Amino acid sequence: MVRRSAKAVLKSTVRPVLVVTGHEREAIQAALADLPLTFHHAAAYASGMAASLKTGVTAARSAKAILVCLGDMPFVRPDTLDRLAAAYDGQAAILPTYRGQRGNPVLLGASLFPAILTLTGDEGARALLKSIPDQVAELALDDPGTLRDIDRPEALRDC
Repeated sequence: MVRRSAKAVLKSTVRPVLVVTGHEREAIQAALADLPLTFHHAAAYASGMAASLKTGVTAARSAKAILVCLGDMPFVRPDTLDRLAAAYDGQAAILPTYRGQRGNPVLLGASLFPAILTLTGDEGARALLKSIPDQVAELALDDPGTLRDIDRPEALRDC
């Protein structure tokens, strides 16, 4: 699943592609070893999602923005990533929507990086984005993959 997700990102024009590992670090690196990306390990991954997000932000600290793509969302189309990147014009964040429902991946502007580095626990940037609704843009896309995460292996059988 993570390989499919990574390959979809690599089919987009978004670069560089950084992979943040946590649980099962070695297995993930082995599954992606032949792909043109770099790995960054979130040593505190067990403390929650914030540790992974902070690791990614630290690794990309000189970027104007980052796209946070999730390894359990292998159905996000590459053109979705390209459209999110192309829509960036200094906003704090851009969220894709599908039929009015917010999804992933989320684009986070560098203006949020300092606040992201203070996050803790398992909520990621959700609470931060809720606190600045006027700085968060939505981009309507025709990509149901932005809402579809895979929590169990059997969910992939229908694909």
